[in-house]
Amino acid sequence: MKSLSSLIKREINSPSPIREIMKMAEPQNIINIGLNPDDVISFGGGWVDHYAPDALIEAYKKIISDKMLFHRAGGYSPTSGFNETKEAISLYEKYLFNENLKSNNIIIGGSSSQLTIDLLRVLLDPGDSIALVDPTYANYFGQIKFVSDNIKVKTIRFLNEEWKYLSNKKEILSQINELFKDKNLKAMLIASPDNPTSQIIPEDFMKDVIKISMDSGTYLILDYAYKTQYFNDTYPDYFSFSPSDYENIITINSNSKWDRGLGRRMGWIEANEDIIKSMERMQQVSILCPDSLHQIAFTEFMKMISKNDLKEYVDKIRFDYKKAAKITTKAIEDHLGFKYLEPQGGLYVAVDVKTDSDAFVIDVLKHTGVIFVPGKGFGNSMRNGIRISYGPLVRYMEKIDEGIARVGKFLNGK
Repeated sequence: MKSLSSLIKREINSPSPIREIMKMAEPQNIINIGLNPDDVISFGGGWVDHYAPDALIEAYKKIISDKMLFHRAGGYSPTSGFNETKEAISLYEKYLFNENLKSNNIIIGGSSSQLTIDLLRVLLDPGDSIALVDPTYANYFGQIKFVSDNIKVKTIRFLNEEWKYLSNKKEILSQINELFKDKNLKAMLIASPDNPTSQIIPEDFMKDVIKISMDSGTYLILDYAYKTQYFNDTYPDYFSFSPSDYENIITINSNSKWDRGLGRRMGWIEANEDIIKSMERMQQVSILCPDSLHQIAFTEFMKMISKNDLKEYVDKIRFDYKKAAKITTKAIEDHLGFKYLEPQGGLYVAVDVKTDSDAFVIDVLKHTGVIFVPGKGFGNSMRNGIRISYGPLVRYMEKIDEGIARVGKFLNGK
């Protein structure tokens, strides 16, 4: 047989560090290292575990019970998504974030992951540069490489050696300003709330970054996967910014986290019309069209639910994760004594374990049956850090202290 592509041969030897640790946590591997899978407590998963809203369940029931509606759900949608679903998304953003979003600034995709790599294909040529935060979501690096191995990734360090995040905003903005003078720099990609640190970019800082990007004509991509999991009483103003406000801003959005739609894959991008048209052409060859069933269900859901009920549901969920975050940080203080970043949203606590994170995570798993994610994959600043996810344990919060207590007992006994 002839060989596989040089791209896949290169990348197959650089798998996602998160997926690798999750593979290690599969039941048979747990048995192979002498542990009972039922005793394992995992802080590894980047997923939510709250229940979907009742109205969404009713929307799916309506589709299934209506022969013609179910028939429609089995057909192709337009490549950019149903227009009524785009209007439902506009209403959703208006209800939650007071965003003035137009349907022609939306393209619906299969997921935020698919949309991200397609967007990178639309924006980047070999030889171009893209700026990322350090640390940041581990999957970005692989997605960029699958576009081209000749794209330069420029990183701006947000987490310093003392484990403080954006401690010197003026100096970091100066670095960003210098970086944006590079004519090959096409875009900067930032998540807020962030993965793995669960930090929300401060409003004044983000507005400065927006101005720098506008002045240089550079795209600013904002990943809002965890947008509904913010812990403050009020969200930053930039959560409501739309392409009508700033034509260079592109936002990546997902149903994965707010309604636990992790497996019901649907996401959308908000951008200027040129980007949307370009993404439509890309999706013609990548996914052909987004899933019709999930679009119709989302549209029906938004018809069923009021603004107040939607806000009440989202508020309850975000406060549940805020509570889980507090339990996690208290357990870290009580049992581990490591430095950590206080979560401001999202699903994670970034913790400084002061040693090689890969070796630490494997050692802890073998001796305690507790799973963490090593920090190296998120950037150099996390090489001695781990990501602890409280997301999968939001309905089993008692396991948070139990798991971290196990680790503390093991470390203190070494």
